[in-house]
Amino acid sequence: MEKIIKPVSGYLAIVLALISFPLSIIFFVLLGQTGNAGFFVLAALAFIAFVFLVKGILIVNPNHSRVLTFFGKYIGTVKENGLMWVNPLYKTVHLSLRAHNHNGQQLKVNDKLGNPIEIAAVIVWRVSDTYKASFEVDNYLQYVNVQSEAAVRHLAVSYPYDRMEDEGVEQDITLRDGGDKVNEMLEKELNERLGPAGIVVLEARISHLAYAPEIAGAMLQRQQATAIVAARTKIVEGAVGMVELALDRLSQKEIVVLDEERKAAMVSNLLVVLCGESKVSPVVNTGTLHQ
Repeated sequence: MEKIIKPVSGYLAIVLALISFPLSIIFFVLLGQTGNAGFFVLAALAFIAFVFLVKGILIVNPNHSRVLTFFGKYIGTVKENGLMWVNPLYKTVHLSLRAHNHNGQQLKVNDKLGNPIEIAAVIVWRVSDTYKASFEVDNYLQYVNVQSEAAVRHLAVSYPYDRMEDEGVEQDITLRDGGDKVNEMLEKELNERLGPAGIVVLEARISHLAYAPEIAGAMLQRQQATAIVAARTKIVEGAVGMVELALDRLSQKEIVVLDEERKAAMVSNLLVVLCGESKVSPVVNTGTLHQ
């Protein structure tokens, strides 16, 4: 469990170190002049105090921390910024508390429907528990890389890339149009996976999503065909409405009386004109209605 400690100020240690070092020199000079062994003891003590004080000084920058251990025992974590002094026998390990960007590599996996796709994610994370990051995992940076890749792969195989109406499978969420919902699920899974290492995920987003090259062409044709069918459906619906309106108006205003055969011919001609892709050349009838 993480334990926050507040060491003493390092400025006092610097002042004492600046005093003890000149004292050790003075005592050594007096030792040479008088030959008194007592000055040797004082000089040695002053020099040891100088080394002791200097060795314990540490600097903690903003959004950084130091993990302290004493002969294998966890003492605590220093998160306070500035010049500090700790026991010089403590072993200190530096840990950054800043936010990190992990730009994952493109992974080639199969989605829920078995289609090969390429997927990658960008993850913003930081260390929240220095004890877990230092002692619960061997290397927390490598742990982030491996678990992030595993989470992205699991997300890709859990949902289809796009909606396939002819598959007969219920597809409430897809990777392509899931948007924020997919990102939220990825962020939640990453927090669950990285929690044991004391890592918190601030944001996770899909940065790359596409069909694999070997099926990209076929899927593009399928999408184009779907778009064409949808467009044709709209055109036919509009054409039928226009033909129906034309027949109703002609009948109401009694402009011309058409029998069923002539109505069928008129409907056929109007549908050809309205639904045809190429420009239609009109044929002007200069004879009677029945010619």
